[in-house]
Amino acid sequence: MDLHGIDLNLLVAFDALMAERSVTRAGKRIGRTQPAMSAALARLRALFGDELFVRSPSGLQPTQRASDLAEPLGRALAEISRTLEFTQRFNPATSSQAFTLALSDHPALVLLPRLTEALRQRAPNVTLRINAFTHRDDAVAILDAGDADLTISVPPRQPVGGRILSQPLFEERFVCIMRRGHPAASEMLDLPTFLSLSHLLVSPEGERFGQVDAALAAMGLRRRIALSLPQMYAAPPLVARSDLIATLMEGAVDASAARDDLLILPPPVALGTVSFAMSWHRRNDAHPVQRWLRETLSSLYAIQPAQG
Repeated sequence: MDLHGIDLNLLVAFDALMAERSVTRAGKRIGRTQPAMSAALARLRALFGDELFVRSPSGLQPTQRASDLAEPLGRALAEISRTLEFTQRFNPATSSQAFTLALSDHPALVLLPRLTEALRQRAPNVTLRINAFTHRDDAVAILDAGDADLTISVPPRQPVGGRILSQPLFEERFVCIMRRGHPAASEMLDLPTFLSLSHLLVSPEGERFGQVDAALAAMGLRRRIALSLPQMYAAPPLVARSDLIATLMEGAVDASAARDDLLILPPPVALGTVSFAMSWHRRNDAHPVQRWLRETLSSLYAIQPAQG
């Protein structure tokens, strides 16, 4: 079909007719009179060579051709609307903007409840799509490909050449956990005891050398890793039912149903905090809708100072 001369308003009218199944209600939906909607329907029938809608006791019923057209035309109109919204004043209270976020597991747990509650209050018609990823450097490929509006994870390690922008959101400190009743359980965990135990290492990226190992290596020491796994939230229940010790982010421990079965202690080695940041592509930096999303996230979770 030659697209030259096709009136976009006809497609808007078709979308309204599909939604309302009534010429009168469809006209009210898009601000047109009933005669104007009837004329639009006549032009649509001529354009597609099909009756499109037939009258029935329950209102207009779409033909098979109309049903086939509904989904692709609806998607196309939504994409056009999203594209044009860049040039308009963004009103979160009325916007039906859709956002795609790519999150690693921990930010999903920490941020999504706050974000969904904020959207319910501030932007009730906005929708979210959440994608998951594990390796921090995957964030760069996701943003380069335009598969997400922003990512939230530990910042990428690979060079990004200024095209990927980031802003810290929150920090997590490390704690050591062992089961209550562990033979080595005490109110303080010293370094010799720490080194004598079998350790569980959580490494979402599949490495066998974490921040604890780097700190120990700087002192010429090493620990015995008896178990390594990529799922952080599987660690607390495993520790609660074994004699393993694990060093995890405090937020992951606090969120675990096994928390009450665990002894939580400060690590006997100095460890830095883990910073989680949102990252976005430079091409989205000036977009008012994207800026609103980033400002909303920033307002929900300010950086908290690490506890010593």
